[in-house]
Amino acid sequence: MPSDRRDYYEVLGVGRDASPEDIKRAYRKLALRHHPDKNPGDKAAEESFKEAAEAYGVLADREKRARYDRFGHAGVSGAGPQVNSEVFADFQDLFGGSVFDLFGEMFGGRSGGRGQRASRGRDIQYEVTLGFAEPRENTEKRILVSRAEPCDDCRGTGARAGAQPLACGRCSGTGQETVSRGFMMISRTCSACRGSGQVISDPCPECRGRGARSREREIKVRLPAGIEDGNQLRISGEGETGGKGGPPGDLYVQVRVRPAEGFERRGADVLSEISLSFPEAALGTETRIATIWGDQSLRVPAGTQPGRVLRLRGKGFPVLRSRSRGDHLIRVRVRVPTDLSPGAKKAVESLDRELRRRDGAAGGRGAATEDAKTSLFDRLFS
Repeated sequence: MPSDRRDYYEVLGVGRDASPEDIKRAYRKLALRHHPDKNPGDKAAEESFKEAAEAYGVLADREKRARYDRFGHAGVSGAGPQVNSEVFADFQDLFGGSVFDLFGEMFGGRSGGRGQRASRGRDIQYEVTLGFAEPRENTEKRILVSRAEPCDDCRGTGARAGAQPLACGRCSGTGQETVSRGFMMISRTCSACRGSGQVISDPCPECRGRGARSREREIKVRLPAGIEDGNQLRISGEGETGGKGGPPGDLYVQVRVRPAEGFERRGADVLSEISLSFPEAALGTETRIATIWGDQSLRVPAGTQPGRVLRLRGKGFPVLRSRSRGDHLIRVRVRVPTDLSPGAKKAVESLDRELRRRDGAAGGRGAATEDAKTSLFDRLFS
């Protein structure tokens, strides 16, 4: 092993006290950035990818990491490429294929014709928008999705009708080519056929040899009652078609819910406000409240204070995957009159005197004296 090899922690960009999760995140980021399939022909990216994999193979293994921390590279030398296959299994679909194929390419392993194997189709994502009240019930939406599907003319082969793809001469149909890196032999994706193992001398004129064409399909999406803004649904098998007869990808539907003026959603509950006059709050009243289920009757008890929250039970959204519902919560605001007529002012002053006398009788002279310093509306609405 070369003595000038970079420190593994430096390679991954983490500190020596990094947690296993930090190490995994750092490696995943580097692997996505430098993977050879994403950087064809870029030797620097290939070397960075191998370096990151080697560093991760040591630091992801508790025993190897302990030896490395004590003895450096000498503590883990002589064991060949440091690949921890159990940990890499977490990234099975990271690059759209088997992760073990990727490390077979780096360290000289053969996949036995990787390009000939079926590959899973790509996932696609779509965003659907609902009105604020729509999630109160199960909803069905029809969305138009553009995705790659097998070409009808060549049935996915990429070759003109009646013609057949030929085995790639560079990789002999395996989808891989072997190159020398000093004392190492590295098997990598064939640069001629890009891993397919085949070349098309007479391409299909409709799909230009790709074997697939973009088509728009109408898909029904069933959204369950209670779904919220930001939720995501996975519809299995509605993504793009897989290669070589492989399974299709999935369709991910991101849900957006439009806000509604005067309403706020918190989980399954709905919040709104009501403005009452002073007499309505003091004497009590019955009024109509707009909810997601239509107008509902709300009884306001006498003596309701500003800021009190009243509740209409079961008038919120359904709880996702449950038979229960949230509530509609109404915060009370009381309107204070600002332009009283002479008659109304006298009535309020009379009420103020009555309340002072009552408070004074209940709390004694000291309480009455203290209350006299505060007007009726200051006491009620402070």
